[in-house]
Amino acid sequence: LNGRKAVVANAEAADMIVVSARESGEAGDEAGISLFLVPADAKGLTVTGYALLAGGRAAEVTLDDVTLPESARLGAAGKAFDAIEARTAVATTALCAETLGAMETACTLTREYLGTRKQFGRPIGSFQALAHRMSDLLIDLEQARSAVINAAGHLADDRASRERHVSAAKNLMGRVGRLVSEDTIQMHGGIAMTQEYELAHIAKRITMADHRFGDVDHHLERFIALSAA
Repeated sequence: LNGRKAVVANAEAADMIVVSARESGEAGDEAGISLFLVPADAKGLTVTGYALLAGGRAAEVTLDDVTLPESARLGAAGKAFDAIEARTAVATTALCAETLGAMETACTLTREYLGTRKQFGRPIGSFQALAHRMSDLLIDLEQARSAVINAAGHLADDRASRERHVSAAKNLMGRVGRLVSEDTIQMHGGIAMTQEYELAHIAKRITMADHRFGDVDHHLERFIALSAA
């Protein structure tokens, strides 16, 4: 095996790494991709770890003439695309659920802050403009929750239905996530940007989640293509 895999989450902690590799065909072809189980200490395998901006760690995995036995291939040769796509759908839905939890925490912190921070002798949450803004966020949060539940409920569907519901959820989570991140920071003011405050880290987590497994634009285009098929 030869090649490089970028931003592999927690690769440093793995004893075995599942690697997708093309055995035949051209780039972009669904056929010809296989999965291989590679020991982390295999000769020619290099794992270079680093910290992520939103917390956690990832690594660049480089394969330089890594030699494996035939038994290292998982499943039939060149037939791994469907399995990869199905597992990616599960991972994407799980990421959406994680992002939903982060957004819930961001909204909870903001509601608490609006109830304790005072201006002109009363909590700023009593001011109509902020109260309405918070209400809008909570409505969007419930819409996002429904999208995640809907996607999870369709993971066992046929490919088109599964992928369509997952893309719809991922697109919505990206849009609502950005809104929640920006609005909760703005309603807090400068304190939300400090290293010591929890919301700053949550907002980064929400923002970076949009760029994993396809962002808002990718999943909008994918949803349109799947719906038109």
